[in-house]
Amino acid sequence: MSTTMTRAVALGCGSYLPQRIVQNDDLSATIGTSDEWITKRTGIRQRHIAADGELTSDLATRAAQDALQRAGVGVADVDLVIVATSTPDQTMPATATTVQAKLGMTSGAAFDVQAVCSGFVYALSVADSMLKNGLGSTAVVIGAETFSRLLDWTDRRTCVLFGDGAGAVVLRAQQGAGSPEDRGVLGSALHSDGRLNNLLYTDGGPSSTRTTGLLRMHGKEVYRHAVTKMTFVASEIFGRFGLSPSDVDWVIPHQANARIIETVAPKLGIDADRVVLTVGMHANTSAASIPLALATAVADGRVKQGDLLLLEAVGAGLTWGANLVRW
Repeated sequence: MSTTMTRAVALGCGSYLPQRIVQNDDLSATIGTSDEWITKRTGIRQRHIAADGELTSDLATRAAQDALQRAGVGVADVDLVIVATSTPDQTMPATATTVQAKLGMTSGAAFDVQAVCSGFVYALSVADSMLKNGLGSTAVVIGAETFSRLLDWTDRRTCVLFGDGAGAVVLRAQQGAGSPEDRGVLGSALHSDGRLNNLLYTDGGPSSTRTTGLLRMHGKEVYRHAVTKMTFVASEIFGRFGLSPSDVDWVIPHQANARIIETVAPKLGIDADRVVLTVGMHANTSAASIPLALATAVADGRVKQGDLLLLEAVGAGLTWGANLVRW
C-alpha cells in the first residue's frame, strides 16, 4: 500500500547582484591589504556592493522576479513570501512585506526569518513545513542582504569577507510518494547555541544602542565552529534518511570562506568536484549565499532535475543547519 506525502517542490530559482563590483585591489589601496592576502586566506576575489539608495528589498524583489520567471509562475499564484535577512530595510515592518508589495501581491502572508548566515536554511525549512501543513500552496523563499552596511571598512579582518546580493527559490506543494526519490525538500536539521553569540555579532541594536552597530568577529573561533558544525549537521541529516555522502549529487554550502568549504568536504568524504563554490565571485553574502550559489549551478547546468542536494550553513548566533533537497 503506497503512502503519499506533500512535498515542497522547487520549480525554479533566481538571483540578483548589484552592479558595483569591488575587487580585492580596490580594497588594498585603503586598508593596507593585498589581493594575495585576501585570496590566500578566503578564496575571495571580488564582491558586489549595493548602490546608494538600493535596499535589501530591492535586491530581494529582483531575485524573486527572476526566480518566478524561470519557474514559469505568476505573482498571482504566490501566497507566501519569506525573506531571510539580517539587514532589513527597517526595524519594522518585515522586509518581506515590502517585497510582497513590490511584487504586486495583494494577498497571502509575508514575513522575515533572522538566523544570519543560516537564514536561508531556516527559511526553507519554515516554508517546507507551512506548505506541508496547508498554510500556502506556492512560496517564494528569498535570501537577501546588504551586508556592506554593517561593515567597519577600516577593519581588514572583516570588511574583505562580505558582499551584497540576493537569491530566491519558488516552491510549490505537490504530492510525492513519501520516499527519498521524491522531488522537493526531503528534510531539514536546525540547531543553535546562544552561548556562542559573542563570536560573531554587531555591536549595536534598536534596544541597546538605537543603532544597527558594526560587525565584529573572532575569526579563528568562527572558523573552528564552522568546520565542526557543518560536518556534524551533514552527518546528522544523512543518518536520519539512511543516506550516505555518495548519494548526494551536489553540496551547496554557505559561501563564507573557501578554506572552510574545502576543509568540510573531505571530512564528509565528498569530492571537491561535487561542491558548488562561488565565494570567489560573490564573497560572503550571508543569508543570500546559498540561493546565489544554487542559482549559479542551476543556470550553468551543473544542477539538474532529480539531483540530490545538500544545503548547509553556519552563522552568527551561533546557528547552523542543513536541508536535503531533491531538485
